[in-house]
Amino acid sequence: METAELRIDIPVTLTDVDVVFSVSTLAFEGDLPAPLFHLRLITDDIDNWGARSTIIAVFHTNAGHVTLHDEAYNRERNILTGNPSKTLVADLVRRGVQVELCGATAKAHGWINADLLPAVQVNTDAMARTVELVQQGYVKVSE
Repeated sequence: METAELRIDIPVTLTDVDVVFSVSTLAFEGDLPAPLFHLRLITDDIDNWGARSTIIAVFHTNAGHVTLHDEAYNRERNILTGNPSKTLVADLVRRGVQVELCGATAKAHGWINADLLPAVQVNTDAMARTVELVQQGYVKVSE
């Protein structure tokens, strides 16, 4: 029996990637939050291409809790298991992704900087930050 292989009809190779991921909700690919999967996919592509890149992930609204450390996550989500995405977020940061939390989301939930995972930065609000980055030439990906 012959094994069929996937044929790529439109190969993509980029040399420069400036992208902002606006992450407001967490759809899932199995048990993996799709936005984190997609961020990992593009960072893998960038590594394979040897491209120059700036990737910024702005978490807000119903996805802001991804940026919380275990204790704050447990308090916010009313559970005891900790943030299941913390390792994935840490890996993205290690690979050069800038992770940001919407300041308006943080205020609405009563979160402070001490509640956040290491390296997470807080912006004024997700909408203003996304507009700023798009005006600077970043491509917006909405998740």
